[in-house]
Parts: sequence; C-alpha cells; structure tokens
Amino acid sequence: MESAKPNPPLFWGTLITVVAVDLVTKLIAASTLSPQHIPHEILGNHLRLTLVYNPGAAFGLNLGIYSRWIFMALTAGALVILGRLYKATRQSDFLRTIALGLVCGGAVGNLIDRIRSATGVVDFIDVGVRDLRWPTFNVADMAVSVGAFLLAWVLWGEERSSAPSVAATPVSDTPAES
Repeated sequence: MESAKPNPPLFWGTLITVVAVDLVTKLIAASTLSPQHIPHEILGNHLRLTLVYNPGAAFGLNLGIYSRWIFMALTAGALVILGRLYKATRQSDFLRTIALGLVCGGAVGNLIDRIRSATGVVDFIDVGVRDLRWPTFNVADMAVSVGAFLLAWVLWGEERSSAPSVAATPVSDTPAES
C-alpha cells in the first residue's frame, strides 16, 4: 500500500499558476475597465467584463464593517484544513492534488486582494442574459468553484470505495431449523 506522500510539483505548480493568472487578470481589469460598474461586451450581452470591488465574499455576502477581517480569518482556517488534506494525499492521486491546488490557489488569490486593499476583491467576469446576471466573479473564484467540485467528487469516490460492501444474503422461504 502506498503511503500518504503528496506530489509537491503538481500541487504547488497548480497553486502558483492560479495565483499568477488571477493576479495578472485582476491588475489588467483594474487598470483597463475603470470606472466600476460599466459593462464592456465581449460576446454580446452574454459575456461582459465589468469592474466591481467586492468587500464581501461569494455572491456579495457581506458581514458588515468587519467582513474583510472575518473573511481573511475564515480563509486562513480553510487553508489550514486544506493543507492537512494535502499532506494526507498520495503522490499518485492527481485529481485530488489538482483539486486542492485549485482551491488553495483561488483562496490565496482572493486573500491577497483582501490584504492589500480595503476596497475588496477585484471581480470582473460578468455572465448572463439581459438582466439575468450571475454575480460578477474572477479567476480565483473559478478556481475555487471548480476545485471544490472536483475535491468533493474525489472525496465522495474515496468514501464509497473505502466503505465496507454488504454481501447479499440469500433469502429463504423456509424457516430456519433449530
């Protein structure tokens, strides 16, 4: 049986790539899409780039004046838990490693925004149809969402494969003899 020895190049490569792409796209968005809330159509009304500074969390969740600090603390806690999951990951478990790298990279990308500015996380990807819009998001949000889905799928599969199977017990029409 293979011991729990993670795959650092895959994990750190995924994490660093997500953070780098996230930071670069946010810098470009902040410098070229200003002022805020002005949509720039890319694929008609379906895909627009619209600069928004989100002081809260996903879907505009806001916990008041301390949102920034609360979400920084929650992110740090989540990263500790994800770090433990990573340490328990086998080197050959590529999907789990990539999933953890995506979630951690996205979390770090948005954490950097929270640390560097009180205005909030830079969001700029705006999708929808006419007035039916998905909340504006960024590359870090995509990485967290895809990574979390992939991680849930992988962990669910691990749980199913490690659960003891129940052997079918033959059923008899006749009562058991004593």
